[in-house]
Amino acid sequence: MFMKMKIRIEKELSSYIKEIDRLYSLSSLSPLLFRNIRDFICRPGKRVRPILFCIGYLGFSGKPAAGLYRSALSLELLHDFMLVHDDIIDKSDTRRGLASMHILLNRYLKGSKNVKFNGEDLAIVAGDVMYAMGLDAFLSVKENARRKEEALRKLISAALYTGSGEFIELLLGAKPLEDVSKDEIYKIYDYKTANYTFASPLTMGSSLAGAKASQTKELFSYGILLGRAFQIRDDIIGTFGKEKETGKSNLTDIKEAKRTLLIWHAFKHAGNKDRLAIKKIMDGRLSSGSGLLEIRRIIVRCGSLAYAEKQIRELFLKAGKHLEGLKMKTPYKQALDNFSRKILKV
Repeated sequence: MFMKMKIRIEKELSSYIKEIDRLYSLSSLSPLLFRNIRDFICRPGKRVRPILFCIGYLGFSGKPAAGLYRSALSLELLHDFMLVHDDIIDKSDTRRGLASMHILLNRYLKGSKNVKFNGEDLAIVAGDVMYAMGLDAFLSVKENARRKEEALRKLISAALYTGSGEFIELLLGAKPLEDVSKDEIYKIYDYKTANYTFASPLTMGSSLAGAKASQTKELFSYGILLGRAFQIRDDIIGTFGKEKETGKSNLTDIKEAKRTLLIWHAFKHAGNKDRLAIKKIMDGRLSSGSGLLEIRRIIVRCGSLAYAEKQIRELFLKAGKHLEGLKMKTPYKQALDNFSRKILKV
């Protein structure tokens, strides 16, 4: 089911690129802007958010409304907009195995003289255009006006809370590690990942389909718990996974001194020597390959990897209870359960 939806969304994305150019003449306004946006959003991706939006809708409606898959692109475009900005903030050179948007634009500007802007500035603007495209795409679905407005509000809410999550994550990076709490880390997971990757796409779809408020609430709780578990899994992959799997160095999260559950737990349970090594990384005073690899060994030695795996299993079980209470059509409910097991590797 997920693969069929992914293929449908990929086709819709290719079609939408042509349509948005026809409507707004982006390729005429700026060939550079159009080319970079087109190439960026068409890079291979999982398309998780638009797929979950469709699952949320079809689970309560049974059949797709006209324009449903075009509308689902709103979440992929919102995601791409955030990736462009995240790469600038994280100073990341790669995205999905290729150069980040700002790196490509800096290459374009190479050799230009007397310019007061750089690729990062251009990429911020390109990201803003993608956000506008996302809102445009959402309006494509032909559904009840009230339910459509409700779903749109959830899309806007997802953007608002994700931006807020990014903001507080950056500020948390300035906070001494010993003062960081587990609740603060989960707050970031909820706002920056769980809400806009799982809870919002699912409930946008269910609201659009006319599901009861109680059902949408259950689906939201399911999405938040699944999203928390997914972020922990992503942290593990980002620290211990293969570069082919992540499209970037598996030491990136450690280099960026991100306050993850793995780091939090390791710091709380490490001895003085290991705590000092972790603090050096978090403070930006240690960036050598051997030092970063030592942090990974500390994470294992302190039982933090095992702790994170346990948290994933517990969150998965809690999420499953919310899924059981949903009155979704069986094929879509089963698809969600299969999907959660696959991405969480439980």
